[in-house]
Amino acid sequence: MAKPTRVLVGEMAGRVIGDGLVVLPGQGNSLAVTTGDGVVVLDASGRAHAPAMLSELRRHTDAPVHAIVYSHGHLGYNGAVDVWDAHNRERGEPAPRRIAHRNLPRRYARYRETHELQARMAAMQFPTRRTVAETMADLPMHDPTEVFDDTLTITANGRRVDVAHAPSEVDDALALWLPDDGLLAAGAAAPGSTIPNIGTPLRTQRLTIRWAETLERLAALGAERLLTEFGPLVEGGEAVRRWLTATADALRWLRAEVVRRMNAGMSEREILADMSYPPELFDQRWMRPTYGAPDYIVRDLYREENGWWDRNPTTLHPAGPDAAAAAVRSAIDPARVLARAQELADAGEPQLAMHVIDLIAAGPADAPLALEARQLKAELCRRLAESTPAYVSRALYRTSANLLEQGETSWTALK
Repeated sequence: MAKPTRVLVGEMAGRVIGDGLVVLPGQGNSLAVTTGDGVVVLDASGRAHAPAMLSELRRHTDAPVHAIVYSHGHLGYNGAVDVWDAHNRERGEPAPRRIAHRNLPRRYARYRETHELQARMAAMQFPTRRTVAETMADLPMHDPTEVFDDTLTITANGRRVDVAHAPSEVDDALALWLPDDGLLAAGAAAPGSTIPNIGTPLRTQRLTIRWAETLERLAALGAERLLTEFGPLVEGGEAVRRWLTATADALRWLRAEVVRRMNAGMSEREILADMSYPPELFDQRWMRPTYGAPDYIVRDLYREENGWWDRNPTTLHPAGPDAAAAAVRSAIDPARVLARAQELADAGEPQLAMHVIDLIAAGPADAPLALEARQLKAELCRRLAESTPAYVSRALYRTSANLLEQGETSWTALK
């Protein structure tokens, strides 16, 4: 069984954060809450996590697992629900309730239709030695047994546990709210260790202002403690309020700045080149570009208001990649292009070198100098991976390098 990807490990794993409140070592900070009805678990996580999670849970309580709450519908967060079912069955207890937002089954329906695509994207974003088929097998889906719209109180006895719709990373995200404890487990809405991962390269739109509005609603709960998805436990009402509202303020600032540039007629690439990010908004622990990145959000905001066209008429009805590459090579000196790309690389300009090498790196592998160009591009990808703070970009540079080193440019070659 593959080990959990380190980037998805919660900072608070294994911590007791209150009487009957334990953070399990799941995909992120999976919270176990002991109530009069049994244990409520936020995310069963994946099958690679389940044994350690159950072991940690049983170190603290022998109470039955009453409910599993799906923080959101991304695969991996509740792939091990069947393992938890089996655990209850072995103890002679009924299966846990499976509670999710009403939008989650629709997401699962999409993911079943595009299961191989989801596995390919996972293999690109979280590179391992697994094949696409092995990755698919590691991304099972278990439908919830209960869904809700806005809010739901889960427990009837003792400690109160509420869930609230918290659209953010996805439209089925929710937060766990323990009013008796003043504790908010915000799930995907508050990553905690990175700027919100809006606009990441392989994902659908995440609607920046919707996320900001969710953070503002969560701040209005008046929580005294905030358990973030991957980062720390934030303590103190004012610290929680600032963590949530300052993030929302930064997202609203990004929206205003991107809209201003769009209204002036700037293209996506022109906006990206023109943006700068004020430190008073972005130099915060929870806004670091360690997984998401500000320019990812800029791209997502642009996509909210624009179609796919990049304003270059060449791309409106493009020729096939092999034909276009052959036409470009017929008009240039490929050897000189390769030499110039190498010069830029040697001068410490890997991104400029990438733009140049693309003139000859595409097309059939038997084209003159194409394989050499792909090897240089792979080297440039690895160099950029070393200097890029955002995890997703680093991963995609590395998986691209792996592909190029095999002499390939099409992701259909990923097996």
